[in-house]
Amino acid sequence: MTASPLWTPDPAYAGSTRISRFMEKIAAEHAAEFAGYADLHAWSVANRAAFWSAVWDHCAIVGEKGSDIIENDVMPGARFFPQARLNFAENLLAPAAEGDPDRDALAFWGEDKARRHMSWRQLRDLVSRLQQALAKAGVGPGDRVAAMMPNMPETIAGMLAATSLGAVWSSCSPDFGSRGVLDRFGQIEPSVLIACDGYWYAGKRIEVADKLGDIVAGLPALKATVIVPYLEIAEEVASGLDGAVTLDAFIAPFGAGAPQFARLSFDHPLYILFSSGTTGIPKCIVHSAGGALLQHAKEHRLQCDIRDGDRVFYFTTCGWMMWNWLVSALAAGATLLLYDGSPFHPDGNILFDYADTEGMTMFGTSAKFIDSVRKAGLRPADTHRLAALRLMTSTGSPLSPEGFAFVGDGIKQDMQLASMSGGTDIVACFVGGNPISAVNVGEIQGPMLGMAVDVWDEAGKPLAAGKGELVCTTAFPSMPIRFWNDPDGAKYHAAYFAHFEGVWCHGDFAEWTQNGGMVIHGRSDATLNPGGVRIGTAEIYAVVEQMPQIVEALAIGQEWDDDVRVVLFVRLADGVRLDEELTAAIRKRIREGASPRHMPARVVAVDDIPRTKSGKITELAVRDVVHGREVRNQEALANPDALALFRDLPELAR
Repeated sequence: MTASPLWTPDPAYAGSTRISRFMEKIAAEHAAEFAGYADLHAWSVANRAAFWSAVWDHCAIVGEKGSDIIENDVMPGARFFPQARLNFAENLLAPAAEGDPDRDALAFWGEDKARRHMSWRQLRDLVSRLQQALAKAGVGPGDRVAAMMPNMPETIAGMLAATSLGAVWSSCSPDFGSRGVLDRFGQIEPSVLIACDGYWYAGKRIEVADKLGDIVAGLPALKATVIVPYLEIAEEVASGLDGAVTLDAFIAPFGAGAPQFARLSFDHPLYILFSSGTTGIPKCIVHSAGGALLQHAKEHRLQCDIRDGDRVFYFTTCGWMMWNWLVSALAAGATLLLYDGSPFHPDGNILFDYADTEGMTMFGTSAKFIDSVRKAGLRPADTHRLAALRLMTSTGSPLSPEGFAFVGDGIKQDMQLASMSGGTDIVACFVGGNPISAVNVGEIQGPMLGMAVDVWDEAGKPLAAGKGELVCTTAFPSMPIRFWNDPDGAKYHAAYFAHFEGVWCHGDFAEWTQNGGMVIHGRSDATLNPGGVRIGTAEIYAVVEQMPQIVEALAIGQEWDDDVRVVLFVRLADGVRLDEELTAAIRKRIREGASPRHMPARVVAVDDIPRTKSGKITELAVRDVVHGREVRNQEALANPDALALFRDLPELAR
């Protein structure tokens, strides 16, 4: 596979990047020779201990490094920096003590026209007061603090306050239904819940008081519930919940001072992120403070060339790992540009308006957003200056060649476009961009430094060409510590190491290109991925199968128009007909009980749903039939004849 260059770095710019300085230092200290990025990557994989030690030093990680870098170098089980002591929040707030404390740390735009800025001094002071309040509530190392919040400054301050104490942070967006929230937070038993009083989306003011009542009642370990004002009804919401207080009341007894930081081990738990919940309730993936910090420092400063004073944006909610990725850019001295709401309200120009007004240097988004801008007929290159913008990143789903071309022609010429891929599982990237190599249309630039990425066939043989499984053959710092409630590690092992023993198998269908880049062809499991946001089918079933008209349901992602759309098949109760009224009721129930992203593009009635002999429905088999692919292992099905019901359906041809 070959592709034409979309962008080639100017030699003067490439020579000024952080990665170029890093490469020069490595070459001098290790007597190495690098002709370019590919050589540096090869060295980083062959010399991982020296590489990760150099990343710590180059990125000025705050803490005690220790002398050992990698211990028990196997997967799973490897430990990085086993003697290190650090605090995640201390590293993110380090720039507050450097330079002008009144410069912007955060900017926030909400689609309700909210506009505000928070300086490094103000952020530090809010973190200090929240830290004291959380400590007073009994929060300490290992306790969980959960948040159902928009992407706003108070969310980041809450995370920093919790992690400064060594607590474990977990968050979701407020558009999740109560069942979706409890499926996540109910497993981890948080001590404190931080929630908004409501939010805005697509011009609608959405209150959450009723939902919060169910959530608080379902979290019996809560010591405090803190309501953050966004709709300015926080007092009213708090008054209706047992044990709830407003944010102002929570921090009122405490004055701002210098935050204190609990320095803990490199592998002390930092975040709990959640799988999509495809085959049941979501898996709780526990990530380490040191692993997330070091990976993000590398990706931000070396791979994305984020510099002190840059203004960095990612369109994300607090339920996607890109929020966790974004907030770490504080450690690089960047100002974070936060947005909450619809990216198309009132029209598709709002985020580009934001870029112009705030001097955005990095614009992070999804492939779906890029495609939606293109299909809407918008051309920001003609309507916006985008003068400071030098990098656009895309993730969530594969970016089509048309999307690559549109960015270069319709958004900004002579700007790097970095398509990247990784995931919740590693809270980081396996493959992505770098500022010293060419960007080719339709291709991810290549593997990230320190990541021994490859493509293997089913027999575990490397594929220089052709499609196969994306794997990582050696350990890396941001592997999960464990899954929550998985004491023997069996679920963790099954998730990543059952396919190839001792090798991380990520579940992506991938292919190397002749340029040394990579193309991701999608997930190799049953996870739905509409608009670049991974969601799970089990969350849909938990809602829709409560309806008396529905006996059972099955959802798949159908490849459609360079994206994936959700298709829901339903087996109806006797005498029930799928008319427009029932279809609308199904969509409404899913939107309210799961999230708007779970709503199906098509709802189709079927007489039977195929299942295995053990009684499990077979999403992958149905997906293959819908796409005209052969279904293997039909002998494992209890009712293989049911597959014919899903073939060549007219409802799915439009």
